[in-house]
Amino acid sequence: MKIISIVTPCYNEEKNIEALYHAVKNELSNFPQYEYEHIFIDNASTDKTVQILKCIAQNDKRLKIIINTRNFGHIRSPFYAMLQAKGDAVIMMAADFQDPPSLIPEFISKWEQGYQIVIGVREKSQEFFFMSWIRNLFYLIIKKISEDVPQIPNYHGFGLYSRKVVDILKSIPDPNPYFRGLICELGFEHFVVKYNREKRKSGKSKNNLYTLYDIAMLGIINYSKLPLRVSVFIGFIIAIISLAVSLFYLIYKLVFWERFIVGNAPIVIGLFFLGAVQLICIGIIGEYVGAIFTFVKQRPLVIEKERINFD
Repeated sequence: MKIISIVTPCYNEEKNIEALYHAVKNELSNFPQYEYEHIFIDNASTDKTVQILKCIAQNDKRLKIIINTRNFGHIRSPFYAMLQAKGDAVIMMAADFQDPPSLIPEFISKWEQGYQIVIGVREKSQEFFFMSWIRNLFYLIIKKISEDVPQIPNYHGFGLYSRKVVDILKSIPDPNPYFRGLICELGFEHFVVKYNREKRKSGKSKNNLYTLYDIAMLGIINYSKLPLRVSVFIGFIIAIISLAVSLFYLIYKLVFWERFIVGNAPIVIGLFFLGAVQLICIGIIGEYVGAIFTFVKQRPLVIEKERINFD
């Protein structure tokens, strides 16, 4: 029998995981022709998430648990768990019910029709307006500046991926992968399932402005050299403006030698402006250098503390 793998990353989700387990189990009960496994990878939760999972796993061997030694972040941990799945199809799904389990049947149906990738694309969202606006702005930017690989707006990884896709991902030695970009880069024909993203069922979101910035910069530096080129253009433009202003001041001073006094204000403003531009450009270069440094180190995606029901 073919196997469907459900992969769910979690961190302090004690209020959601049991309900999600039952919701997934209920959806997959409509597919008796398939075996299934549900893999939870826990990023060193500090609440009762692990205890609840272990309790369920004692009675259901289809529930498998990977417990990390520490929190390895929201990028590396889900990707690692996906690579541990043995299913003929692997479905990535968050633990907070914002990725609705009710879409599992449609994902499987499209996979059975021959699609290697079936992705969920958020059409509407009930999250806080400001966070939604930030996300939409990022998707707009990455879509515009991505040079070789067209990106998919409002796609964050929720979807079904065939065994062939997972095996290819296994062969890519990236210690900090931008998953949604990798999926686009593979080039397989995909089917889009649109859905409305609900609010979290329980608990508080672990995403904040820093995590959004982290994944946004990861996407930009992986799929565009535009920030580097823009910083070069800004340097040229400022150099030309500075030269023009210098010549203007020189000529003006020569013509009105006695009356014209430069003063300190233009000098101070110019220094602060040039300093800010330099810091921004250094920061952009630093992001690219940091990505290279992370790749060169080739550290493991995560380090496991324990795994349950994998034998």
